[in-house]
Amino acid sequence: MPTSEKALATVVVVARDGMGEGPAELRHRLIQSYFGLLLQNEMLPRAICFYGAGVHLVSSASPVIEELKALEAKGVRLVACSTCVNFFELADDLRVGVVGGMGDILEAQWRADKVIAL
Repeated sequence: MPTSEKALATVVVVARDGMGEGPAELRHRLIQSYFGLLLQNEMLPRAICFYGAGVHLVSSASPVIEELKALEAKGVRLVACSTCVNFFELADDLRVGVVGGMGDILEAQWRADKVIAL
């Protein structure tokens, strides 16, 4: 994106443990590529919201934890759904981001110019 262009406030929502359909290895490879390209191209969303099985991506078993830490360090807000974190019993296993309620996810989406669902 050219630097003279006004960046839209974008929110990415992640509802799966990876990206797309298929075996876990493929889903993980795709999401790693996606987050890596966001970093490489400085295409930084305002927030990334994780819910459903997507909350596994902010836990210690995540294949993209380094990419997420780098995005967070660049100012991207990472929000994990508290209901989902509790459902999967991940509260003590989160490695990045903050735990928020569905209201936090709704607010991030509502304030966004664009929402990308993975």
